[in-house]
Amino acid sequence: MTLLPGEVNILNMNSLEKSLNKIAETILHLDEASPTSLWDKYKNKVEQFSHSAEWEKAVIIFSIINAVRTKNSIINEILLNNNAVNKTKSPSNKAKDKSYLKLVK
Repeated sequence: MTLLPGEVNILNMNSLEKSLNKIAETILHLDEASPTSLWDKYKNKVEQFSHSAEWEKAVIIFSIINAVRTKNSIINEILLNNNAVNKTKSPSNKAKDKSYLKLVK
């Protein structure tokens, strides 16, 4: 059976997507400090350009580490914003807005 070029690309893309999902799943199970601790090492490797497969791998690893840092930064920012909103909407703040004066007839 011979596959048409379009079918080959679809099979490759499905395989690539599965591989990327496995990589992401593995990275998400690491503690936050693990990839961050490698940041300086791979930053230095990327800065020392060499036309080699090792340098290319270092660029990919450095990009993944930066992606994890970006994800964590976004999550932290959203959590901080949600906490700030929740504090302004807390019942204790609403109680402060109520008047303690009562209408007496």
